Amino acid sequence: MTSPISLEQAPTLAALFRQRVKESSDQVAFIQYQPDLEQWTEYSWQQTATQVYRWQQAIKRSGLVKGDRIAIMLRNSWEWVTCDQAALGLGMALVPIFVNDRAENIAWIVNDSGSRMLVLDNQEQWDALVQVSDQLNELKQIVTISSVKSTDDRVVQVAEWLQEESGELATDECGPNELASIVYTSGTTGRPKGVMLSHHNILWNIAAGLKQYDIGPDNLFLSFLPLSHTFERTVGYYMPMVCGATIAYNRSIPELAEDLELLKPTIMVSVPRIFERIYGKIMGKLETESPVKRKLFTMAIKAGWQKFELEQGRGNWSPILLLQPLLDKLVGSKVRQKLGGRLWFTVCGGAALSPEVAQLFIGLGIPVQQGYGLTETSPIISANTLEDNLPSSVGPPLPGIEIKTSDQGELLTRSPSVMLGYWNNPEATAGIIDDEGWLHTGDKVSIDEANHITITGRLKEIIVLANGEKVPPADMENAIVLDPLIEQVMLIGEGKPYLSALLVPNPDQFASLCDELGVEAAAEDRYENEKLQQLFIERINEQLKAFPGHAQVYQVAILQQPMTPENGLLTPTLKLRRNRILNHFSDEVLSLYKGH
Repeated sequence: MTSPISLEQAPTLAALFRQRVKESSDQVAFIQYQPDLEQWTEYSWQQTATQVYRWQQAIKRSGLVKGDRIAIMLRNSWEWVTCDQAALGLGMALVPIFVNDRAENIAWIVNDSGSRMLVLDNQEQWDALVQVSDQLNELKQIVTISSVKSTDDRVVQVAEWLQEESGELATDECGPNELASIVYTSGTTGRPKGVMLSHHNILWNIAAGLKQYDIGPDNLFLSFLPLSHTFERTVGYYMPMVCGATIAYNRSIPELAEDLELLKPTIMVSVPRIFERIYGKIMGKLETESPVKRKLFTMAIKAGWQKFELEQGRGNWSPILLLQPLLDKLVGSKVRQKLGGRLWFTVCGGAALSPEVAQLFIGLGIPVQQGYGLTETSPIISANTLEDNLPSSVGPPLPGIEIKTSDQGELLTRSPSVMLGYWNNPEATAGIIDDEGWLHTGDKVSIDEANHITITGRLKEIIVLANGEKVPPADMENAIVLDPLIEQVMLIGEGKPYLSALLVPNPDQFASLCDELGVEAAAEDRYENEKLQQLFIERINEQLKAFPGHAQVYQVAILQQPMTPENGLLTPTLKLRRNRILNHFSDEVLSLYKGH
């Protein structure tokens, strides 16, 4: 059986790839669906290495040199890997960009990182970028995976750009403690910050994680979280490479259920929103079943959860455990088959998973391991294990990671996984990493005797959406109220699939707007008028152009009364009392997420 590649064997990500090719050349490395062929294609490690070599030669012909940056805006794919490994082996750093990011934000990231090459997928992406192409003057080459119509002579399709050639992989990579990637992440300011991660940051994090999990080459990872997320990139891409496991790429989120059943993965890296969607479908179908089936389902979860708690050393024996094998056969096994039937465990991170959802999956025999981390920590700080799984926590720190709390209860962490710093932003770096090397996470925590970390709040106001994306509400609200039509606004979306806004319009401007649109200004239902709501959404998102692509508002509730210190919704210094506002307008909040 192939053993994981050690840090000593492969001190850099490029060395890791070369070593894996050497040890596992003919084994299946990646599985990907080819729409033009209407079939799934397998790629061995050696086939991947041959393609990486071709990429490396083409990159050099494009005039890039060691130390340059390459921006990549691709969906999860074999092409993502070949581009990444080509860049790493040439001593270049990859700059991942979300495929659905705004054109203005893409241009800003490309320019801020000083990227010399941009790799993107298709015509749709290029059409979105054309409006800012004049801002991308530093780019020498724009490589597209599919054919793109363009008058820009820098644009070339990958099939024309690559040549049929083979040879030895480049070994020009940077040192272990030098830059491997710049990952842009949202913080408490409008513009994202570029997190500088070294080869050693990432590889050390993986080595620490593998002390908790014994992952062998017989595992199949299903990859669907964006590779522009450090969570997916470290755990769902580099970690399988260390272990010699196979990675299959999901066709799309709508096809995830079908791909799970078809590909039968053993490990899945996910965020709460995916579990919540599956939970919603299960519960929705359950409502149409007979009372007997609903009762059986409830009993199966209860028995499965009791078994889990007993095995974890936290629960007592109960008579329902006698029925657990039968209930599992009738209920749990059928649900597991829908997920492929081979899931060994799933790693969930990026945001908090609700106890109800965790209990359902664990009760049905699908181990869910919550973890916690930051892009700035490569990313894992802590994780529950199969043997020590406390779902209400994010687990104990990985071996070798130091943690402590500040006087304010903030979690501080120190380890070789902590980033090199923020790109071109020493002030922000100094603001998060202190003189003793402790990184200040901004999250308030409690830590129990067994070292399990439980997130209890945030030191700074940050909204974490259900997919793990983070947005800074205060900065965004400050931008929104620059629109004269909007007097007050509060963004909401913690743990939700999208951002919404509670807003108070400027009375005079609102009256004029109603008049222009032919809406009766005195009518009570004007606050629910869909035309007005849509206009506010457009105006808000216009104000948020400088923020990342995921920082968009999709629903609004127009409030009839302002928020004031007198009604207890503002502090005396006119700051939003967020929890009070959420409680006060609970009906409006509920309506904004109806059906989600």
